[in-house]
Amino acid sequence: MADLQRLVDELAARLGRPLLLEDRLQRVVVYSEQSGAMDEIRRDSILRRRTTPEVRQWLGAAGIHEAVAPLRTPGADHLGLLPRVCVPVRHDAGLLGFLWFIDTGPAMSRAQVAEAAAAAPALALALFHESLATGLASHRELEAVTGLMLGEHDAARQLIEAGAFPQAQPVTVLVARPLAAEPDDALRLALERGLLALRRRLGALHPLHLVRYDHAVLLAAGAPASWAALAEEAHAAMSVPVTVGVGRPRPELAAAAESYAEARHAAEVAARVPGLGRSVEWARLGVYRMLTHLPHHELHPGLAPLLADEQHLPLLETLETYLDLAGSAGAASRALRLHRTSLYYRLQRVEELARTDLKDGGERLALHLSLKLARLSGRYRPRDGRPGG
Repeated sequence: MADLQRLVDELAARLGRPLLLEDRLQRVVVYSEQSGAMDEIRRDSILRRRTTPEVRQWLGAAGIHEAVAPLRTPGADHLGLLPRVCVPVRHDAGLLGFLWFIDTGPAMSRAQVAEAAAAAPALALALFHESLATGLASHRELEAVTGLMLGEHDAARQLIEAGAFPQAQPVTVLVARPLAAEPDDALRLALERGLLALRRRLGALHPLHLVRYDHAVLLAAGAPASWAALAEEAHAAMSVPVTVGVGRPRPELAAAAESYAEARHAAEVAARVPGLGRSVEWARLGVYRMLTHLPHHELHPGLAPLLADEQHLPLLETLETYLDLAGSAGAASRALRLHRTSLYYRLQRVEELARTDLKDGGERLALHLSLKLARLSGRYRPRDGRPGG
């Protein structure tokens, strides 16, 4: 419950008033430090971990179970109950719990109620994650999966012993990389929401997940013939545009970090090379498998003047297509829908500007690899979105 406690404490500090979080059965989950106005119902709830049947019936009659927005519930002198503000905590329209504030001394302002409502989605995700954790509290699961991605073998043992992952199954890792320029809290919340929805659908694969600074990670048991369907499910579950990379399966959970490294590289390449598609398996990256490990700044020196001027982009696209098609002028002119005379003119201009000779096999290879590296670094972005692989 560490995440829930942190969220509740932070919200209480921002609002300057105590609060209490219950699950949908009105059992106390966590609560902040209690100060200010308090009634016997709040004291009993904390001591006994749930409210009495009479209080639950009174609050139910006030409409808390149907509420989709904050509502104020009346006090009841005969029950010793002060007025309250109830913020329903929901995930995908399903009721997960209630956030309670005593609404007196003084009453909550509209701004405070709005801020409490804005915090509900994060609380819902934490509650939902807790309900999905198998044998481990959600924060311990998070720590174990983080350790697993860092290559800590003890993390695999901890997850297996807790029943969170089958011992005799291989593991495959997917990475979802958002296309947004700068990650922020809202983006990470969207990734968390998408992964939790995906875990609910993929229960048979014993999924585990982790949201990092600029990407999300999903681990799944097994090694099916194709992960294309799972990658598409990941896209469907996300409310933000992402590229998805899929690592190769590993025979045991302890080796998940290797699949993770591949999946992360594949997702990054997919973001840099749109023509590859929005989902890419590491095994299908072709030459980009090798290029991801090379320094992106070491390009053929002749490409510098072509890359420096956006007007030369058609020349670069022509050169790449020509090299992709093994130096076939006929195939390149057809692919580019360009007259062969125009093709030869462009290639001649490339030779002049790059001070190179395209008849030299070594020069062609150096230029070809440099164009692919320039794609990965973002220095070269073709307009047609071709794979260029």
